[in-house]
Amino acid sequence: MTLPVPIPGLVINYSYLWWSEDRAGLDEGVKDRPCVIAAMRSLETRLLVATVLPITHAVPKQSDEAVEMPPQLKAHLGLDGERSYVVVTEANDFIWPGPDLRPVSRGKSGLFHFGVLPPRFFAHIRDLLLKMHSEARLKRVSRTS
Repeated sequence: MTLPVPIPGLVINYSYLWWSEDRAGLDEGVKDRPCVIAAMRSLETRLLVATVLPITHAVPKQSDEAVEMPPQLKAHLGLDGERSYVVVTEANDFIWPGPDLRPVSRGKSGLFHFGVLPPRFFAHIRDLLLKMHSEARLKRVSRTS
């Protein structure tokens, strides 16, 4: 098993815990899903913390809450053909690699990532994420303990 180098823009398979699920008392994600690593930071203990954004088929309630993924990008990453969105209004933080990192499929048990987003597309996501943070619209679930 070889883990990917955790860089911003990398799309991983992860058991994402939605903010609403966390508030309802759940501590495990209900579904494994593709997520984008939005940021990495190092703690004083030399542990790495990843901040990830979920990718979902659910259409956002407001257009600025998510970024639709182009079909060509989804195909390049090996994702399904349904419309999908990168949510920028909530995130999970976790110690890398953590127990919630999942193989992309049962047939590829040693592969935990789909690929990397193109720099311009990732920059757009990052800019919207920073906007949500500055407007206090970003909900974060810490899974670092």
